[in-house]
Amino acid sequence: MDALSEAMRAVRVTGALFFNGEFAAPWRFATPAQEQIRPTISPDSERLVLFHLVTEGCATARTAGHDEVSLQAGDMVVFPHGDAHEMWHGRTSRLFPGTRLLPKLARGELAAEKWGGDGPVTRIICGYLGCERHAEGLFLSGLPAIFKTNVRSSAAGAWVESAIRHCVSEPELQQAGRLAVLAKLAEALFVETLCRYMDELPAGRTGWLAGARDAKVGQALALLHRDPARAWTLPELARASGTSRTVLADRFAQLMGEPPLAYLARWRLQLGARRLLTTNWKVLRVAQDVGYESEAAFNRAFRRTFGTPPGQYRRERKAGQPPATAAEP
Repeated sequence: MDALSEAMRAVRVTGALFFNGEFAAPWRFATPAQEQIRPTISPDSERLVLFHLVTEGCATARTAGHDEVSLQAGDMVVFPHGDAHEMWHGRTSRLFPGTRLLPKLARGELAAEKWGGDGPVTRIICGYLGCERHAEGLFLSGLPAIFKTNVRSSAAGAWVESAIRHCVSEPELQQAGRLAVLAKLAEALFVETLCRYMDELPAGRTGWLAGARDAKVGQALALLHRDPARAWTLPELARASGTSRTVLADRFAQLMGEPPLAYLARWRLQLGARRLLTTNWKVLRVAQDVGYESEAAFNRAFRRTFGTPPGQYRRERKAGQPPATAAEP
């Protein structure tokens, strides 16, 4: 399995489509930052990736501090870090009243609205991917605040778009299980978009996705995520990745900014933190599950990274108190 697939398996993600909009120019609507809307649309998520798929017409998107992005049918614009943003077509000061969507969003329904003037129509389907915060150190790492890809540029993307357009039609939405289907399609659409983004990365780029795209580093990442508790050594990892120790060490550090085993150590601690919150296991079992030979060694490493011992971290998080944040892998 490839590195991106292994990482997606390791991080709890929940996708959803929440708005099916039909806008006639001129129109404009704004989406608040993820911190403002997450409690309503995905309260169990720690991060929200926001995206909009243009299925017909055209639009422009912008987030503060970045250039405007022109969109055509088939384009999906993604805000990986959930920044506030606007979309529009034509000049108008009339802002779509997004508050009218809140009741449906709170119920987990797909809101459908029409808005604007009497000009050309643009149809947009909006969604999100909710995930744990350490996704910021994996497949979200190094992504810009805004980017676009055209999902129709691949057969898989075109198929997912077609399925989504079919499912959001009013007759289909009335059928049982359609929202669950849309949730899975939203996740598939996001993964396909990441794949297209990886394929289009220019040479010389660094970061997690650049590492995942590299043949040898990507293989090493997949192995580390598939079996993080294994007592990996650099020579063993290099052999399993089909390269030499020197080549892997140099290439991994160049793309990822750190040695392979340093990356593994931080990933193990992130997994340990997750186990503390999602299981009732004793700390020793958590330590062993993520590759530590002793509870004492896990406690020391955990305290260095999180600023608090594992037991206290668990109590504070379950009591709703935000603990110190670990450095992301």
